[in-house]
Amino acid sequence: MSSTRRIGPSSENTRSAILDLIRSSGTVSRIELAEMSGLTGTSITRIIKSLIDAGLVIETGFGDSTGGKRPSLIELNVLARFAVGVSLDDARLTYTVTDLGGNVVGQLVTPGIGKSRPSDVVMRMAEELETLFRDLDIPVDDVVGVGVAGAGLDIRGGAERLSLTADEWESFAVQEALELQTGLPTVRDNDAACAALGQFWAGRMPATQDFATLYMANGFGLGMMAGGHLSRGASSNLGEIGHMVVDVDGPDCWCGSRGCLEMLAAPRAVVARALQDADLSSELSISGDDRSLRHDFDQIARSAARGNERSLALIEESARYVAVAMLSVVNLLDLERIYLAGPGFTDAGAIYARHIRERITAFARTRAVHDVTVALADPGLDAAGIGAASLALQYVLTPHTRVSRPVGGLIRT
Repeated sequence: MSSTRRIGPSSENTRSAILDLIRSSGTVSRIELAEMSGLTGTSITRIIKSLIDAGLVIETGFGDSTGGKRPSLIELNVLARFAVGVSLDDARLTYTVTDLGGNVVGQLVTPGIGKSRPSDVVMRMAEELETLFRDLDIPVDDVVGVGVAGAGLDIRGGAERLSLTADEWESFAVQEALELQTGLPTVRDNDAACAALGQFWAGRMPATQDFATLYMANGFGLGMMAGGHLSRGASSNLGEIGHMVVDVDGPDCWCGSRGCLEMLAAPRAVVARALQDADLSSELSISGDDRSLRHDFDQIARSAARGNERSLALIEESARYVAVAMLSVVNLLDLERIYLAGPGFTDAGAIYARHIRERITAFARTRAVHDVTVALADPGLDAAGIGAASLALQYVLTPHTRVSRPVGGLIRT
């Protein structure tokens, strides 16, 4: 059971927060909700009635008696609504439909964004979403919204966010464009943040449990959940761990600094070092072409996972740099949990997890106070898509979790 979480006076936020407590609890009684929230039994009864009337929660049996009437148990009515998350990637678009509990009910994978114009991709996305809903026999009216995840995308439509790979997508208002095409509420965020939110929502994690998700695709990102909220930073750029300096004398980075984690440990760096070994690159069919970056890195990672010594040395060198960066994150944020997510961890994730775990266990400032759990997110490959669907669920159903930030002189939530 979650620890007590005092809930504020706003009626919308109160209802939202109670729904979130039900989500994280699985099944829970009204008495337990009153204890966890600090609200009166009368207030809880009123809120639960409104949630039942809206079809969002259901009564699902009775708990054990403690001397009086057996308490009725409440849980999410998971099939009452659905959300869809879209993971934008050079290689593929992944559409993931979830129910209210974050459980995947359907998925569609189509060709990636490549070098296509954002406006063209958005039109295709709208058509593919329509096909997906029809194939799953889900009425559009039952879909609460669409979440979009991608490198370089934050929740502020049209805002610029520095990224080596996002190019045109950085300043393209995908949120407004997709809303116009589909008629569905749309929200967007970067893939690391979405992966963290997916872990929070689908994993039924309580708001009292803070954690970070390290996401690796072509580069690195860090999603941070604190108090049930995604941490943002002053300009929505919190989590740019790829630009943490891990070697002050390291190579120049495109961001203007030098020795950044991305330049030393990201897939592009691993592939570049593999190309220096002519026999290995030939054996693994590595080309070094930008369009085959994902394929090249996956080949090295699979080879390392199978025990190929030369491939393993490359992955372990990358993992050591990542471990150094994550040690600094743990020391800075005093974390108890770290999850690894994203396609970069699909084949060699266990190697990265081992290096991170070993370094934190040996050197974390608080190692004598508490352990740090380091685990692979499940499912790691689809974490961003599931998280994007969770983003839509959270944005629409639990508005108390939104963070207001200035956008072009305005405050948006």
